[in-house]
Amino acid sequence: MKIALIGATGFVGAAVRAELLRRGHQVTALVREAARLSPEPGLIPVVADVYDADAVAAGVRGHDAVVSAFNPGWNDPALYENFMRGSAAIERGVEASGVRRLLVVGGAGSLFVAPGVQLVDTEEFTGHVPPNIVPGARAARDALGILRRNTELDWTFLSPPAFLGQGEPTGAYRVGADDLLMAGDRPAGIAVEDLALAIADEIEAPRHLRARFTVASPL
Repeated sequence: MKIALIGATGFVGAAVRAELLRRGHQVTALVREAARLSPEPGLIPVVADVYDADAVAAGVRGHDAVVSAFNPGWNDPALYENFMRGSAAIERGVEASGVRRLLVVGGAGSLFVAPGVQLVDTEEFTGHVPPNIVPGARAARDALGILRRNTELDWTFLSPPAFLGQGEPTGAYRVGADDLLMAGDRPAGIAVEDLALAIADEIEAPRHLRARFTVASPL
């Protein structure tokens, strides 16, 4: 497949890039600076401003799918505003490009921990994560709410579990829907390589069209 990847140099995006290339897909990486990517077979860097919907449309046009692991950066002083602005530009740009398939990697904050209660609104979350993370978690939650209203794209939103990047890769994962996955009495986690497996699997064989899902390491 020809897959456009936004955020290809970030923590999640780099793992997704490696997994898609390992599977033999052609990956077009939309980046701010081409020099941030080392040459690899199957990888095509394209310099684009993801806050510009027209630039996004030009960069992803002609692809089979778009994966967005966009994040303005956890230390961005305008994290919430820029997260929302970038998410909107990406959504509009993909629509304008004619590509229908979009997978967005969001956050765990919008997962439910009780009926009507999302993780990002709990004291356990706001009191234990670094303060600079909270605006991004709230933005990802709000971006999902907007994406749910999109009837033009075959979108999917993937929320990682509460703990991302912990532990060794297992080559497997379990799947959930809108509730936070647990490992016994504590929130579950996943290695970023296993999250990338789930993303690549969903792109190759969609099972969550116009829906959100989550994954975690096997029990």
